[in-house]
Amino acid sequence: MCTEIKPIIPFEPMQSKKIPADNERWRYEIKWDGTRILTYHDQSSTRLFNRKRHERTLLYPELALFPSYCRADSAILDGEMIALGADGKPSFHEIMRRDLIRRADRIQAAREAVPATYMLFDIIYLNGEWVHRRPLQERLELLQQVIIPNERIQLAPAHPDGQALFQVMCTQGMEGIVCKRLDSPYTLGGKDERWIKIKNYGDVIAVIGGYTLNGGIINAVLLGQYDKRGELRYIGHAGTGKLTREDWRQLTVRLMPHTISKRPFVNKPDRQQDAIWVQPMYTAKIQYSEWRWQEGRTLRQPSIQAFVDQDIRQCIGPWM
Repeated sequence: MCTEIKPIIPFEPMQSKKIPADNERWRYEIKWDGTRILTYHDQSSTRLFNRKRHERTLLYPELALFPSYCRADSAILDGEMIALGADGKPSFHEIMRRDLIRRADRIQAAREAVPATYMLFDIIYLNGEWVHRRPLQERLELLQQVIIPNERIQLAPAHPDGQALFQVMCTQGMEGIVCKRLDSPYTLGGKDERWIKIKNYGDVIAVIGGYTLNGGIINAVLLGQYDKRGELRYIGHAGTGKLTREDWRQLTVRLMPHTISKRPFVNKPDRQQDAIWVQPMYTAKIQYSEWRWQEGRTLRQPSIQAFVDQDIRQCIGPWM
């Protein structure tokens, strides 16, 4: 794999509320609601890893035939794997139907049920040479030279006006935008204000600590995050979002065996009377309009986007 190069931690944007106004120095992209995937290719193999350096090669066979979409002999490509929902917009819930598969015999069926597209936006290594220290503008030119776009592999487009793009994202109910300085190098494992993200709404990974039932099927989950002392704090309950009726049934089967008698939250939930407590084991990506995170406050309008595979102890809230 690229002369035994170990998977890297990708460069990350910092969150901001201000869109840079200097259109000559910045590039404005859609913030795709997908999963970050880096492709590592040399003459012996093509392998895929996510931002946490977990391998995803088998899950996305669309990217296996590297010469069909890239002219390079060796490369590390950076992009976002996305899938569209029924509304025609990128859906985190849909791409998680692909990304959370752990049985090889289900991969082909999932590929057919959930077509995915790889939106490429950077190149870090090319033909035996690290190019991450070059300015973004130069890396984009290299990317355009070597990529052969097709139905499932695309170059992420840029837009000349960040304010206008963000307004479109808000109107369409999409996640937001990413702004990148054209002179920025790619810092391996870095995160700074040369890349910034402006979100239309908030999202968080939360721990499921309880649920409520309707007709024997879960219809809402109680959510929490850990504080600095390692105590799980209730942050709200969610019964809406992207889940289908079958998703709720599967969640019921998954959670019921882990029911416990003691409340796992250190604070008292506002919906406790009919709650059934569960051992904190599972996590979900939650979208919300506002987080009033001071003591006793919770997420406003939370909705479930997808279940995710994350260590519960990494779900740490903003409390001091």
